[in-house]
Amino acid sequence: MLIKIYGSAIHGVSAQTITIEVNVDTGGVGYHLVGLPDSAIKESSYRISAALKNVGFKIPGKKITINMAPADLRKEGAAYDLSIAIGILAASDQILAENIQDYIIMGELSLDGTLQPVKGVLPIAIQAREEGFKGIILPKQNTREAAIVNNLDVFAAENIKEVIDFFNEGKPLEKIDIDTRKEFQEKINDFPFDFSEVKGQETAKRAMEVAAAGGHNIILIGPPGSGKTMLAKRVPSILPPLSLKEALETTKIHSVAGKMGTETSLMTVRPFRAPHHTISDVALVGGGGYPQPGEISLAHNGVLFLDEMPEFKRTVLEVMRQPLEDREVTISRAKFTVNYPASFMLVASMNPSPSGFFPDDPNNTSTVYEMQRYMNKLSGPLLDRIDIHIEVQKVEFEQLAERRKGEKSEDIRKRVLLAREIQRERYKDLKISYNAQIGPKEIEQYCNLDETSFSLIKTAMEKLNLSARAYDRILKVARTIADLEESENILSYHISEAIQYRSLDREFWNGQKCLIIKKIIQNQLTNW
Repeated sequence: MLIKIYGSAIHGVSAQTITIEVNVDTGGVGYHLVGLPDSAIKESSYRISAALKNVGFKIPGKKITINMAPADLRKEGAAYDLSIAIGILAASDQILAENIQDYIIMGELSLDGTLQPVKGVLPIAIQAREEGFKGIILPKQNTREAAIVNNLDVFAAENIKEVIDFFNEGKPLEKIDIDTRKEFQEKINDFPFDFSEVKGQETAKRAMEVAAAGGHNIILIGPPGSGKTMLAKRVPSILPPLSLKEALETTKIHSVAGKMGTETSLMTVRPFRAPHHTISDVALVGGGGYPQPGEISLAHNGVLFLDEMPEFKRTVLEVMRQPLEDREVTISRAKFTVNYPASFMLVASMNPSPSGFFPDDPNNTSTVYEMQRYMNKLSGPLLDRIDIHIEVQKVEFEQLAERRKGEKSEDIRKRVLLAREIQRERYKDLKISYNAQIGPKEIEQYCNLDETSFSLIKTAMEKLNLSARAYDRILKVARTIADLEESENILSYHISEAIQYRSLDREFWNGQKCLIIKKIIQNQLTNW
């Protein structure tokens, strides 16, 4: 008897329905599994045999042929255990199978018949709804994640026996319903950190606010203990809340990577990823024999924090150059290509020298050569892609001892939201959400300069030997600063502040460039 049952395979961050054809023939004995299964699927016969035996059923002693179509698409993982087991029982007339084709069935089997969670449930549920399936049957641990998809019945099972009784005897499975919008709104402002906890560092806080308002990448340069990591961890608390669409995009990526908790249905706050500096380039951008999303994709719609950036391997840092521009990662193999979204805000930190201190600090023990070699770990093209470079000074005792709280993240966030709303209205006819995403055409249209501003940026370009990309970055940041002040035009002091955020360009940190910047700005403002 031939039975067709349906599962699903993950490709990138989307799913494709898999038809599992199970044929049980009395003419012989054997177990044949075809359709490009990987080792985990080939081993499923042992798990299925033990699980069925432990719940009172068995694999029949007949010729069993299982085809997973489309046969030219590689299938991987143990998520097909449940679907294959139910297909074998239905094809051998051990259970009824009248409406089995109405459901997507996925789950990994333990030897006692217990169901284990699987990856990629959200894209699987979305695909099931699009193809008109009545419902989806999943391990209980995965059901909250799938239940955020409306117009699809999500059933939870803890053991294969429950699924057998559902089809064979009509015993109801637990149906999971979630009010997606209610759950989303309840947790949208759930942040563990707040900027009010940061003592001093007003200049760095201002730079963080500008970065958040325009979605700009930022690097913090300062000695150990100055609060670089503390500042970075609080960036998500001032970013605009995720929209429901962004939340679904982000949740899909984490679902595919198996990073969703059993009690989590939808990601409601922007992700914050902080990989260790020993990470490999594949782990950062994604890939592998069976491609998986990397850290930059897991940070999609959120923040990627690289602490002590020069300690990362040069090859790891350089592979970020293309994703920082294109906001997606393309992983190519001989037989297929996978695209992962990677629209993230990069926040990096570093010491100004190998010893950890600025050159004018008495604690600095690094030579000029050592400092030059240390800074050369960061290439010019990579620094060009970071819009804001900010110096973080050591916090003085008086600031640490002060009992007065700093400005709350909530108040900073209000200004950021207002600036983002201005940008959203400005770019409403374009596929652009914030200033960091604009290209040369939009810069020419929306970043017009008056004569004073033009003269100021011209002098900075000549004195600091800035690249064309750095010129664009200055204009983008200046546009954001103007938006924070609700100014329609970019003014000279907006340009001045933006130029101060380009202190690492082309030269190692020795204080000289900072003096040049200050002198340029002072001269221009005096003339103005």
